[in-house]
Amino acid sequence: VQLQASGGGLVQAGGSLRLSCEASGRTFSGYAMGWFRQAPGKEREFVAQIIWSGNTTYYADSVKGRFSISRDNAKNTVYLQMSSLNPEDTAVYYCAGRRLYSSVILISARWWDYWGQGTLVTVSS
Repeated sequence: VQLQASGGGLVQAGGSLRLSCEASGRTFSGYAMGWFRQAPGKEREFVAQIIWSGNTTYYADSVKGRFSISRDNAKNTVYLQMSSLNPEDTAVYYCAGRRLYSSVILISARWWDYWGQGTLVTVSS
């Protein structure tokens, strides 16, 4: 499956952005989808995950209550709605996918099979 992320940009602290990740090539509905981010000089870290059915979501503690992941299987797209952004959220955001009919959380980047190209989010103070 090929993943194409979009929606990044420059936003002021306290603002909002919505990232999108469109999948193509295989049946999207059977895939767990996630978002990771990588700030300069840091490792790629888990942000959020939504299982294949959309019924279960997981979030990193640092974004819980501020970010929301969702999916539209008819559009082969997963979204990350980000609000109350702060400068610590500045990073390249990557979407990830793995064929998985399960609700297990995939918190490590090593457990994902497919990656988008990344979209830069910059939050100014």
